[in-house]
Amino acid sequence: MRRAIVLARRGPRTGGNPRVGCVLLAPDGTTLSEGWHRGAGTPHAEIDALSHLPAGGARGATAVVTLEPCNHWGRTGPCSHALVDAGVARVVYAIDDPGGVSAHGARYLVAHGVAVTAGVLAAEAEALDHEWLVAMRRGRPWTIAKLAMSLDGRGAAADGSSQWITSPASRAHAHRMRADVDGILVGLGTVLQDDPSLTARDEHGALLPHQPVPVVLGHPAQVPADARIRRTHPGGVLTADVPRGLFASAGRGGTAQREAGGSGATRHEADPAGAADAGQRRLRAVLARLFAPPHDMRLVLVEGGPRTTTAFLTAGLVDEVHAYLAPRLIGGPRTVVGDIGVTSIDAARELTTLEITRLGPDILWRARVEEQ
Repeated sequence: MRRAIVLARRGPRTGGNPRVGCVLLAPDGTTLSEGWHRGAGTPHAEIDALSHLPAGGARGATAVVTLEPCNHWGRTGPCSHALVDAGVARVVYAIDDPGGVSAHGARYLVAHGVAVTAGVLAAEAEALDHEWLVAMRRGRPWTIAKLAMSLDGRGAAADGSSQWITSPASRAHAHRMRADVDGILVGLGTVLQDDPSLTARDEHGALLPHQPVPVVLGHPAQVPADARIRRTHPGGVLTADVPRGLFASAGRGGTAQREAGGSGATRHEADPAGAADAGQRRLRAVLARLFAPPHDMRLVLVEGGPRTTTAFLTAGLVDEVHAYLAPRLIGGPRTVVGDIGVTSIDAARELTTLEITRLGPDILWRARVEEQ
């Protein structure tokens, strides 16, 4: 199983499918073949392993797989059927498939005379595919919030300038992170103010092989026809019609009133809690849409400004934080996170450190947001 986990790591994190590895063993325990999943639309790990054997070569074998063999017809056929047809005598897997339509492969295998053992090295396999598994169980993508800030938590100077707070090493790392996700989400304000390309590039400026799909929180008509993201993403830009004032009000009363500019009564000022709830429902609906076909996103990077980041944090929709910390002090009001509704230390959001990495003069701090 540990070998299968090693094989699984060769597969891509993007594309909607899990990383899965498979080892086929002969009755005497020797390895017959190995396989892993190379991405959506390619053979699953079990099929890949079987493809390296002649007809009948897997009869009586044991298949060791990191995830329960699937049991549905999608872009490829069900692995559970293929294992039965190949004459595999036993299947050992780590984790049950959480998919609504793909699950219950073990049930099919048992019904057709195949011995099944589940739960072998389940914790290690869970760690391998944690983001995908959580996304499948929740019905929304695993969401990462990227923060680039000074040591005192500022994302820009008082005049609004922010390029560049962090070092070239941090920016290069952030681009590699973009290449590891399905979608990159920003607010309309970021598009209008910064005109970003939202591409994943190497240190020489060349596009990396995988490009995230750009997602803009705003009406399609609000994204300018000559916006850079339209030019750099020929595959198109996804938009989600979430009014800026609505999702920005997620920081509760104070933020809602600042958004309104203090002039006149608005829904946000009159009923900030109701507006925040509505904004959170809209954000959840956006993620559910990205998760569902045809987008099938399992990893999304939130790279918007403070309002967008604050809205997702307040809604409890951030699973992981990537904070790039530069050894600079800026001061002033432009913090990277606004009011998220925390009024006391006891109510602070708890995060678990995953990794701390030195990037030139900067530090990258990766942390998982604990479930509330």
